Order: sequence, then structure tokens, then C-alpha cells
Amino acid sequence: MASWVLSQSILRPLPRPTLTASSNITNTPSKFKPLQFNPIGSSSLNLSREKNWALKVSVPLNTQLLQKDNGDAVFDPGAPPPFKLSDIRAAIPKHCWVKNPWRSMSYVLRDVAVVLGLAAAAAYLNNWVVWPLYWFAQGTMFWALFVLGHDCGHGSFSNNAKLNSVVGHLLHSSILVPYHGWRISHRTHHQNHGHVENDESWHPISEKHYKNMDNISKVLRFKLPFPMLAYPFYLWVRSPGKTGSHYDPNSDLFVPNERKDVITSTMCWMAMAALLVGLSFVMGPVQLLKLYGIPYWIYVMWLDFVTYLHHHGHEDRLPWYRGKEWSYLRGGLTTLDRDYGWINNIHHDIGTHVIHHLFPQIPHYHLIEATEAAKPVLGKYYREPKKSWPLPLHLLGMLVKSFKQDHYVSDNGNVVYYQADPQLNGSLKSE
Repeated sequence: MASWVLSQSILRPLPRPTLTASSNITNTPSKFKPLQFNPIGSSSLNLSREKNWALKVSVPLNTQLLQKDNGDAVFDPGAPPPFKLSDIRAAIPKHCWVKNPWRSMSYVLRDVAVVLGLAAAAAYLNNWVVWPLYWFAQGTMFWALFVLGHDCGHGSFSNNAKLNSVVGHLLHSSILVPYHGWRISHRTHHQNHGHVENDESWHPISEKHYKNMDNISKVLRFKLPFPMLAYPFYLWVRSPGKTGSHYDPNSDLFVPNERKDVITSTMCWMAMAALLVGLSFVMGPVQLLKLYGIPYWIYVMWLDFVTYLHHHGHEDRLPWYRGKEWSYLRGGLTTLDRDYGWINNIHHDIGTHVIHHLFPQIPHYHLIEATEAAKPVLGKYYREPKKSWPLPLHLLGMLVKSFKQDHYVSDNGNVVYYQADPQLNGSLKSE
């Protein structure tokens, strides 16, 4: 059953850019001296990923470099990029912006058919060899449904707002997500990505707030598996340091003219919750738990796993911004693409995340091509994801490492990096 479901650019010659390190950087890994260059020459590109696209792109040759004391040049990810958002947009083929509602609906029909087929097969076979396979497969499919509803929220599903709303409500309500409440807060996340205070999801904790957290809060935030079960609680009470609820139309997440939308989505959520209660009387709570409850929590873990690693866990320390140093472009460039192996197709290429964050209206089925087209412009600001085995087990190590070292950021500075509390794991064990 599980097998059914889980069915370079080269730059020559070398540029010599003229740039210096960005100001207000806090907690940089090493001491650097600026290294200055002037550009010469041009670049020759050969792109390939499943298809070859002939591109004529103006490639910015300026690269942000710093010089270590030993003379080795390294890339500074916190420095302002030498290109504009419009340069990236111009590199993406025009057809990548076209939304095809029929194609989008075909993915919905495919995923719904798989969900219903899995449930029917598991209920029919009803043995303990099948159930664990079913839970993983169905939880993964619930996550795929979320991604399609996510596309509705961005408007990348179609140009028809009513179609997006109807499909988004059906998909998200079925997995207990308040569509409009989530859509609005997720829009806030995209508009403020990479900003220490204003970002909405998985944003860093300030040093002052971190030091005021009690041990239980630190366990829930940093001790696996608890962070991977956070999403339903985030919907109710948001992230540490923020107040409000995705279900409350009077929450400070929303402006007055959005309250009717929030009420509509909350009522849809309540209707789904009532349906599940009714089903528990019809089939029994244990059967409902096996068919829906456990897959629901697998889907929650997928969501937290994927969304966290799109903003954390890179081998290089990535910046977060405040004040005048933050911009939409610089914040978006701190996001990460990830390779999920067989899961890429199942969860609709959500791992191609950088271009999605910068241009969320591009349909998911054009994200790979758009990313390939943008790579020559992005240069070192694009971090090539590590290739995955059929299942993305390699990402588990990155997840564990990140939760051990990405604890808080400084209260001072407009370009800051995560810092680790060396006593965190030991102190939690000793409590």
C-alpha cells in the first residue's frame, strides 16, 4: 500500500566584484576583513534539470565576499544582494506564472482518491501489519491536502477567488485547519519572512525572552519530538512571544474587514469536528483513531518538520534581520530548498521553497522550472539542497542538530544569527 502512495550552472570567468561586508552584523562566526574586487568578463551558463531551457539572463557578477585572517574568501550571507527582486522575476519564464485551474483540480481529485482508497483498504484489511503502513501513507496524504489548500490561500491554485476559497475550505477543514485564519497569518509570514520580530511562524526567540522562559517552555520548544507536534497549538495560541488565536475573529492577527472570513472558517472547522464526533459513535472511537486520529498527527509532524527546515538547519549560519537591514528580498533569501526524494511529487514540490517565498503566486507545478531559471541570478544566495534518498532520512540529522544549537538571537543588532545555550540540554536533563 505504501509503495502505491510513495510511488549548474558554471560561471566563467571568475568575477571580481566590488562589495564590502554589511553593517550591524551581530554574532558573525569569524573575524573578517573586507575584500574588494571589480567585475570583469561575462558568464557562460549551462542549465539542466530534467529539461533544458535556453535562457538569456543578465547575471549579476557582484558576489558578497569577506576575507578571513588567513586570506581565504568566503561568502557573506548577511550582506545585501547585488541584484533586485525584479532581476529574479525577469529571469523566470512567463508561462511559469500561468495558473491552470483544471490542472490544479486534477491534483485535488488525485489526492482525494488516494485518501479514500487508503482508508477503504485499511478498513477492509484491518490487521496490524497494514495499520502502521497506512498511518504513514495517509498522514503523508493529509499533508499533501494541506499543501493544495495552501496554494488556494496564496491564489496560486487559480485566478478565481471563489474557487480558491471553496476548495481551500474543503481541503483544510477536512484536516482541522481554519482556512481563512491560517491564510491571513501565513500571508503575514510571507510578507515578513526573515524578520526577527515580525515573522509569524518559526521566528527566532530573542535572548531576553529566552532567558525568561521556564524549563517546561524550553522543553516544549526545543526538545524533540514536542516541537514536531506544535501546529494545532500554534493555531490556538500562536508562537512564543505572540498573542491571539486563528479561531478568534477579534484576534490581533486580523483587521476588522477580515472577521467575517475568520468566522466562516471557524464554523467550517467546528462542522468537521462535529462530524468526527458523530463518526466516533458510528464506527467507535478506536476505529476512528486508527483511520483518522493517528494519520492526523503524522500529518502534523510532516507540517512542522517541513516548515521548520525551510527556515532552519542549514550547515552555514543564516541571518535574521531587524530595522533598516530587513527587506522583503533579503528576508526571502534566507529560506531554504529541500529535497524530499519520493515525497517531492506527493507533497507538490513544496521543497522548492525559495522561489515560492519570493513569488507565492507561481503554481507549484512551475516551481522547479522557475527555480532553475532564477539560479544564475541568485548565485551563492541560492543554497543547493542535498540530494535525498527515496525517503528524506538525511534531514532528520539536520533537524536534531538545529534544535541543539538554534536557541535564540541577540536583542541587539539589525543582522543577527542564532546562538546556542550550551547548558540547555544538560540543564533540562538535570531538572
